Amino acid sequence: MHEIRSIGVVGAGTMGHGIAQVAAQSGYEVVLVDSVPRALERGVAQIEKSLEKLAGKGKLTAQQRENSLARLRTAGSIAALAGADLVVEAVVEKLEVKRAVLAELDRACPPDTILATNTSSISITQLAAITGRPEKVIGMHFMNPVPLMQLVEVIRGLATSQETYDAVEAASRAMGKTPVEVHDAPGFVSNRVLMPMINEAVFCLYEGVGKAEAIDEVMKLGMNHPMGPLALADLIGLDVCLDILRVLHEGFGDPKYRPCPLLVKMVDAGRLGRKSGRGFYDYGRG
Repeated sequence: MHEIRSIGVVGAGTMGHGIAQVAAQSGYEVVLVDSVPRALERGVAQIEKSLEKLAGKGKLTAQQRENSLARLRTAGSIAALAGADLVVEAVVEKLEVKRAVLAELDRACPPDTILATNTSSISITQLAAITGRPEKVIGMHFMNPVPLMQLVEVIRGLATSQETYDAVEAASRAMGKTPVEVHDAPGFVSNRVLMPMINEAVFCLYEGVGKAEAIDEVMKLGMNHPMGPLALADLIGLDVCLDILRVLHEGFGDPKYRPCPLLVKMVDAGRLGRKSGRGFYDYGRG
């Protein structure tokens, strides 16, 4: 089996810096890449804050925290990932962006490097086809927030080899996650189930069935969800939710996945949830 000792992560946003953190905590040498210096700074600051919080709760020792940070490097170019055994791209949920990143990784990395995508909805087969190594391309869909959530959906493309799958499954477990294999279909399992629920909650708000707080309370108290669907959408990012719904709508051609007009309008207005300071709720920023 392909042994993974070092991991590269492309994209220092919410998912990228979370993946980099859990990999470094788990003993892997990690290179976090982002072409935007400010994004790298923010990503590392979030990792430091998260590790400090874990240490404060007694889940890490001070030495483990320092060791994790010592295993983490940053870079502004994909060329820095030439020595990685596994690279996870965690850029925005746009097909053209992910294809461009994977094509660049294919050129920069040795032939035996496994290329994983953290896509939450896009076809692994379609993404793998842009590379010259489709047998070494796989989906690793981490959940947000990465340091706390147990699941990794592991998705094979049409050409993904068993060796690639076995190596990624083992790496997922080494990072303290539970890998679950699902088939390559729009939205996989998690978002095929979750996004229609979120979208329907937005329709309830749009049609005046209830206020945001009421809709979320019903789902928390009546369905035992830890977080209501509208608050969860704010956490995920309304732009990400919209992107996924559009992938589902296009992929299945089924009107049940049509994004609610209110969701489209909020994204157009820049109300993206927690990261922008305002979504279905006001977070006091902007």
